[in-house]
Amino acid sequence: MGTVCFGAFMGQLDASIVTLTYGSLRTEFHASLAAVEWVSLAYLLALVALLVPVGRLSDGYGRKLFYLYGFVVFTVASAACGLAPTLGVLVAVRVVQAVGAAMMQANSVALVTGSAPRERMRTALGVQAAAQALGLALGPTVGGLLVTTLGWRWVFGINVPIGAVALVAGHYLLPRTRERQRVDGFDRAGVALLAAATTALLLGVSAASGLPVPGWGVAALFAAAAVTGWAFVRRQARVAVPLLDPALLRVRAVSSGLVGALCGYLVLFGPLTLVPIVLTASGSSEVTAGAVLTALPAGFAVAATGADRMLPARLGNRGRCTVGALTCVAALSATLVLPLTVGRLIVLLAALGMGLGTFTPANNALVMGAIPARSAGTGGGLVNMARGMGTALGVALVALALHLAPAHGAFPGPRWAVLVLLLAAVGALASLRLNPGDRRSPVRDA
Repeated sequence: MGTVCFGAFMGQLDASIVTLTYGSLRTEFHASLAAVEWVSLAYLLALVALLVPVGRLSDGYGRKLFYLYGFVVFTVASAACGLAPTLGVLVAVRVVQAVGAAMMQANSVALVTGSAPRERMRTALGVQAAAQALGLALGPTVGGLLVTTLGWRWVFGINVPIGAVALVAGHYLLPRTRERQRVDGFDRAGVALLAAATTALLLGVSAASGLPVPGWGVAALFAAAAVTGWAFVRRQARVAVPLLDPALLRVRAVSSGLVGALCGYLVLFGPLTLVPIVLTASGSSEVTAGAVLTALPAGFAVAATGADRMLPARLGNRGRCTVGALTCVAALSATLVLPLTVGRLIVLLAALGMGLGTFTPANNALVMGAIPARSAGTGGGLVNMARGMGTALGVALVALALHLAPAHGAFPGPRWAVLVLLLAAVGALASLRLNPGDRRSPVRDA
């Protein structure tokens, strides 16, 4: 668990720390904001596209093997990012870094569920989620200190010592994969179609959020996402050795849980874009905005590690998901109607974080409990892909709401952005109606 938490911490620290380098990168490389944003966008696109295929390969060749090689790739690429001579090289190396991150993230959930006893699975997933929240919470603070003292290159360099320690620990402590799935053939065309669909979708949302792309270009991106997504689904139903077994998605606990994971991470990452904009526009400093925002991952970490003690033991995973989703709906409903002052935001973000910290581990336990052990890597890749899509959509949809809605008036842009997050929380709650709960699934029994 400790070794996997190293990877969870590094992944979220990297996700939240890189955005603080944008100003320094623009100055050093004389680049526009749209160009600098590709430092994050290229990483995210590669990560989302690779999670499922990497998970599929890990099921066949060993999750520990892929996880450790992922640490090597991620750590070496982090060092290369810190030494990048141009913006183009930095973006290219970030894609390599995303390959290593995919090898870690696709296997992190599978390694936890394969190590923890079934009755402690939810607690173990909560600890892993808390490590992610800790990295997310420390990112703005650590990033700000590094950029202002040592420079932007050390934002990437901080991954090197953490990765070295985790690599040694993983070699001795991570369990070997006992149950493997044969990899007789690898669906390369399926990988290409999945990558094309996710990339076109995320680029379409980003373009609609204010990038200098004409309307026909945005429509073409969404059309490409729909066509390639449809082609991917059709291919998985016909190919002899599918990249993603359609039987997994026909299990309601899996499909509804993935929808819940996407909605949950959309709600988690949306405020990371919204809150700094709202507070700085009202006269607060960036330091104040960062401190207020810390309430969200802090609440997440408290609930993820303490929900098992605070909630009745007889309340199953589905019940805990319901409690967490209802808490999110209540917190966002209050945020929608109340004035967004510093004091209120701290309380509401902490409540939102606690709701997400209750919902996420229980939802992950429902998904992974319905997937057979031989496909745990594929299942972990699916969960993390849903998280990645939720993360991207949380940032992009908030930006889209702020871009399209008026800045002032009876219902300004920030209120529309909160409404988007509220609808996502309602979607997470609605997904539970399709979930059979803690009963054994057909795939598990098979």
